[in-house]
Amino acid sequence: MNPIPHRERDLRGYGFTPPDVIWPNGARLAVSVNVNYEEGAEFTVENGDSASERFGEVSSVVPPGRRDLGMEELFAYGLRAGLPRFLDGLERHRTPATFLFCGRAVERTPEFARAIVARGHEPMVHGWRWAHHAAFDDPELERAEIIRTRDLIESVTGVRPLGFMCRGSQSPWTRTLINELGFLYDSNGWDDDLPYWDRQSGGKPMLVLPYALDTNDMKFYHPNGFTTAKEFLDYVLCALETLLDEAERGSTKLLNIGLHLRIAGRPARWWAVERLLAHFNTLGDRIWLAQRGDIARHWIAHAPAHTGLSQELIHA
Repeated sequence: MNPIPHRERDLRGYGFTPPDVIWPNGARLAVSVNVNYEEGAEFTVENGDSASERFGEVSSVVPPGRRDLGMEELFAYGLRAGLPRFLDGLERHRTPATFLFCGRAVERTPEFARAIVARGHEPMVHGWRWAHHAAFDDPELERAEIIRTRDLIESVTGVRPLGFMCRGSQSPWTRTLINELGFLYDSNGWDDDLPYWDRQSGGKPMLVLPYALDTNDMKFYHPNGFTTAKEFLDYVLCALETLLDEAERGSTKLLNIGLHLRIAGRPARWWAVERLLAHFNTLGDRIWLAQRGDIARHWIAHAPAHTGLSQELIHA
């Protein structure tokens, strides 16, 4: 067993003096649209796991050790029907998105991953499987899996992913590993509305580009979450309005929207995504609609940690 590194909790963040950063188009609010590509990488007996994923459109009632064909089909919907709907909508609304790719999903459907990146969307590492990294006891095994995923995505799409986020919680080593491997940013952060520098993750600070679990269609699967598409749309628009009000008072912010092919790709829920993307296009320069890599580069340039990050990464 490797010694577990200790990471101090930071409960203060920027406090009352956040960085005064203006986004490239003059906006104070950046909006990041993120699409999770996990289908085929979930837990299934078919994938060699002892049991199938139980968290989904319905709860699995199939006992461990038996193949749950129904759950597999609920996931497959995301690629078969959800992905074409997403790519069409993102193109019609001129929305640059970041796709969070699980390596196993890309391995099984490389032509789809290739088509996504060919349309200009950013690839990001989302773990080899749709699984948390907190289960790793050996940092070298975790390092190998991160490299495997990154390299597969690059070989399939022709673009090297610069960001990382796994399902749920990281291991105590994850952030240090992706720092050492040269990733530009880490998105396993739920604790701020702005990017920030983690100085506990190895030899140089690591940029954390926070994600959000509330403005996220995954809450359709939570018993206390969204029931209708209108609830989801209303909730995200409330977040947008709040952050725009704060932006107009001079406070820079980041809004993250989390979407899943098998969830928001369903027709009723897509109704909300369609209207949300259309609304973004009415806001002009009040927002900067950007991919995560571009947000990270801008933050590095205007709120640097003096990390010595290579110019090759910053300008990739």
